[in-house]
Amino acid sequence: MHLTIITGASRGLGLAMTTQLLAEGHRLLALSRGQVIASVPAGSELLQWSVDLFDAAQVAHRLEQWLSAQGATAPSSVTLINNAGVVSELAPLEKIAADDLQRALRVGLEAPMLLTAAFLRATADWALPRKVLLVSSGLGRRAMAGSASYCAAKAGMDHLARTLALEQGALVHGARVVSLAPGVIDTDMQVQLRAADPLLFPEREKFVGLKTGGQLDSPAQAAQKVLRYLARADFGDQPVADVRDA
Repeated sequence: MHLTIITGASRGLGLAMTTQLLAEGHRLLALSRGQVIASVPAGSELLQWSVDLFDAAQVAHRLEQWLSAQGATAPSSVTLINNAGVVSELAPLEKIAADDLQRALRVGLEAPMLLTAAFLRATADWALPRKVLLVSSGLGRRAMAGSASYCAAKAGMDHLARTLALEQGALVHGARVVSLAPGVIDTDMQVQLRAADPLLFPEREKFVGLKTGGQLDSPAQAAQKVLRYLARADFGDQPVADVRDA
């Protein structure tokens, strides 16, 4: 059975991926603050941890211990999907509260780094396919005024993937790592972008136009594209990628 660990699993893209992975018969460890509401078909398995990735060090330690205990019954493959993210207040950097910025960076970049490190340590001796998928954004590659913390976190995630690809590529059973932009998705983040003050967030009308123009993928559509990319034979050949370029 394939083992997949996914963060931010209780809503949006994370919930859609969780639902589709369960339908494919995966054993799933879902990490989120909210409860995952999804049916569990026969032949699949869902384990849920209620966690806050603001305290990522504690979650990473728990994950490492849990994975280490799975060694005797290693799955056919193991994948970590770092999907959780936070958008801070949409405004120029100097107008955003320090605790808001801190949460965005800790959840959006520190948590994926710590969880990936724990994942790689715990599975280092597993002679089976290992993958790390970092759900990034086009905003990690194109700056956007009024969203410095989100852009910075996603840019850091992209460069993290490049570094890990070099490190893991030198190992016999190294993990395959990709930081993947999933396209523009109709989630709570889009609602937040469209509701922002245009005086503080000058790109607001662009996101309003994406919605009114029907240019947003549903979470289910985006999940299909992301998981299709994850299953590609060449996953990891390009550590930074976009589903729209596939």
